[in-house]
Amino acid sequence: MMNGWIDLTNYGIAVAGMMVVLLGLLMSVFSRHQEEWNRRFFIIQFSLLIAYVGCDLLGQITLLLLGPPAAPLSRIAIFGESFFSSLLMPMLTVHLLRCTGEDWRRNTLLTIVGTLWLAYFALLIVTQFTTVIYTVTPDNVYQRGAWYPVLLMAPVLLMLLNLLALWHRRAKLTRQQTLAFGLYLLIPMGCMIVQMLTYGLLMIVIGSCAAAFCMFIFMLRDQQDRYAAQQEENARQKASILVLQMRPHFIYNTMTSIYYLCQQDPEKAQQVTMDFTDYLRKNFKAVASEKPIPFSDELEHTRAYLAVEQAQHEEMLLVEYDTQFTRFRLPPLTLQPIAENAVKHGMNPYTGLLHVMIRTFRTESASVIVVTDNGPGFDAAEINETHTTLTNIRQRLEMMCGGKLTITPRDGGGTAVTVTIPDSAAE
Repeated sequence: MMNGWIDLTNYGIAVAGMMVVLLGLLMSVFSRHQEEWNRRFFIIQFSLLIAYVGCDLLGQITLLLLGPPAAPLSRIAIFGESFFSSLLMPMLTVHLLRCTGEDWRRNTLLTIVGTLWLAYFALLIVTQFTTVIYTVTPDNVYQRGAWYPVLLMAPVLLMLLNLLALWHRRAKLTRQQTLAFGLYLLIPMGCMIVQMLTYGLLMIVIGSCAAAFCMFIFMLRDQQDRYAAQQEENARQKASILVLQMRPHFIYNTMTSIYYLCQQDPEKAQQVTMDFTDYLRKNFKAVASEKPIPFSDELEHTRAYLAVEQAQHEEMLLVEYDTQFTRFRLPPLTLQPIAENAVKHGMNPYTGLLHVMIRTFRTESASVIVVTDNGPGFDAAEINETHTTLTNIRQRLEMMCGGKLTITPRDGGGTAVTVTIPDSAAE
C-alpha cells in the first residue's frame, strides 16, 4: 500500500512539474518587454525541463507498468532524465556571467563548470556499460550500484560552484536578479535534502520545475522594472530636449525686443536689460529644472517676458493678472511660451490693442491656468499642425505631471489656452 501511494504521488509530481514548465515555456514565448537573450535562455531552459520531466514520466511508466519488454526503453528514459537535467547548471552559469557583464566565452568559472559537466557526461556514458553505478535489469527493475553517489558528485559540485559564484557577484546584480538565481539554486537543494529523508519521493523533479518558474518570474519583473525605468529616462530626456528647444527661442525674442528698445528709448532699454539679467540670474536654475517648479517662479518668468514686450509695444499690449492662487507646481517653461505665443500671433498694429489675461483658480481635483487673448484666433488645423510650441508644452505636461493643455476659441474672439494640473503635482 505504501509503495502504491508513493508511485501515485510521483506521478502527480511529474504531471504537476510538466504543467509548470509548459506554462513557463508559453510565457517565455509570448511575454513582452523581454530582452532577446532572456527570451532564448528561458525557451531553451523550459524545453530542457520538458524533456527532463518527460523522461521521468516515461521512466515511471516503463518501470512500473510495462514489464520486462520495456527494459531498453527504461534505460533510455533514465539516461535522458540524467542528461537533460545536467545541462541546466552550465546554462545557469552562462546566464549569470552575462547578467554580471562578464565575457562568458572566455571565463575561468565557465571553464571549470564545463570540465565538471564533461566529466559527468563521460561517467554517464560509462554507466551504460557497467552495473557499479546503476542498472536496469533484464526484468526491467532499476537498481543502484555501490558507486551511485559518485554520479551525483558533479551535479552537486556544479550547484555549489554556481552558488559561490552568485554570492561573489551579487553586487553586480539587481535585487530581482539575485533572488532569481538564488531561488533557482536553493529550491532544488532543499528538495534534494527532503528526497534523501523521504526515500522514494521524487521531490527534485517538482523542485527543479518550481525553481525555474520562480527564476523566470523574477527575471521578468526585473526586465519590466528596467523597461519602466528606461521609459521614464526617455521621457525625462525628451522633456529636457523640448525645454532646450524652447529656451533659445524665448531668449532670442527677448533680446530682439531689447534691441528695438535701444533705438526707441535707451534708458528704458537699459532698465529692461538689467531686469532681464537679474531675472535670468535668479531663475536659470528653475528654468533648467528637470522636475516641476513652483508656479510662482514660472509666473515671475512670464511677467519678465511680458514686461519686455510691453516696454516695446506700450500702446498695443495690455496684460492683466488674476493669479491669487499659486500653490501648485508645473513643468518649467509652460506659462511663458503660452503668453509669448499669444503675443506673437495676436499682435497686429491694424486691429488695435491686444488684451492678454492670465488667471488661475482651483477645482475639486486640479489647479487651472487660463490664458486668453482677443487676437484673431486660430484655425483648429493650424493649431494642431503648425504650433509646435503648444504641442511641446502639452507633451511635457503629460510626461512630467499628468497635466493637460486645451485650446478653445474665446468668447468674443481670440483664443483661450487652458492648462490643468492634477492635485498630485500641487505643493
